[in-house]
Amino acid sequence: MLKKRLKHIIIILILLSPVFMFLAWFFTPKTKMVAAIIDKTVLTTEGQEHISLDWVLNYKKYTKTSTKFYKRSEDYFGFFPKENEQFDLRGLERFPSNKIEQLSNDADLVYFTDTYGIYTNEWYEQNNQTERSGIVYGGLKENDMEFLQKMKDKNKLIITEFNTFGSPTAYDIRRKFEHTFGLQWTGWTGRYFDNLDTLTNKELPRWLIKNYLNQHGNKWPFKKSGVAFVNENDQVTILEDSIHLEREIPQIISNAYGKKRFSLPDEIKYPFWFDIVQNNSAINKTAANYKLYTTEKGSRELKKYGIPTSFPAVTYHLDSDYEFYYFSGDFCDNPITMGTSYFKGIGIFKRFFYNDRDKTERASFFWKFYRPMLQKILEDYEKKISTKNNES
Repeated sequence: MLKKRLKHIIIILILLSPVFMFLAWFFTPKTKMVAAIIDKTVLTTEGQEHISLDWVLNYKKYTKTSTKFYKRSEDYFGFFPKENEQFDLRGLERFPSNKIEQLSNDADLVYFTDTYGIYTNEWYEQNNQTERSGIVYGGLKENDMEFLQKMKDKNKLIITEFNTFGSPTAYDIRRKFEHTFGLQWTGWTGRYFDNLDTLTNKELPRWLIKNYLNQHGNKWPFKKSGVAFVNENDQVTILEDSIHLEREIPQIISNAYGKKRFSLPDEIKYPFWFDIVQNNSAINKTAANYKLYTTEKGSRELKKYGIPTSFPAVTYHLDSDYEFYYFSGDFCDNPITMGTSYFKGIGIFKRFFYNDRDKTERASFFWKFYRPMLQKILEDYEKKISTKNNES
């Protein structure tokens, strides 16, 4: 009888746990933290390119004012989609210097989630999205750099990620970013594809196929999965599973610092877009690095193009002068839903939100890597702000 009653109590507690988790979140005090979010790649009002940031802000109850939460479709600078192929441009490009100065005073942090932009083939329905086309809006601009410089000078938190300063950013602006933050883009980006067979995978970018064929005697020998590398000058090389790769998906390997400070896993797969940057170790440090597990043939292919098998994934500068992070991947773009951000302690159930057997899934990356890292960065910065305010 006692066992049966205990069993019923446990079942009731399990069924009520979402209610308790929501109430725990609801009664957690709000904390004002003004984030200037820059996203120039917003195809829909879903704001997919900055959804992961908004999830963390909402979960931690970081608000734009003392009472108002961030709205994913409104609270950012960049491209704003409207109906019937109409749009508004509300980036920092429209700001004169005095407005940028004001924003740098008001904002606690800046996060550049994506500057790749919007292209005609994506925005106008009649065009094929796998073809390359002219740009509608995108790239890091002079006003963006002015804002970044002011945030750096004021020792505000700066978070950037792929591809803040890569294509289509103009060369002179890119060089300014590289000089300011001690990074250099090699010109290479890459991505894992679970199927390189052009007959069965119609989602492969046509420009990728076309450029490879033009450069390799009109031959496309790939049938399995693999990693495609694309240079800003349109050079393309591809590593195929088993032939060039011992492990088909790029891995992110966390170092001791990354594991200790951010609770990062030893390693995790990353099957989406990334860029290859060189880090000035006299200025920055790394918390995690990409690792490509290549065969001897794969190593020779990479060497031919000057592509390393290991390169930074998370770069940071954390000192008394300024705080800066660069994530060398499309880290903020993950297939998650905002609904889970309203339940305190939801991370306990993270295993239910992804399927590890799916090679292309990225939800596990959010739950195991991005979320704990960004949450820790913001929590530490919150303490820093609080200490500074108490001293003043």
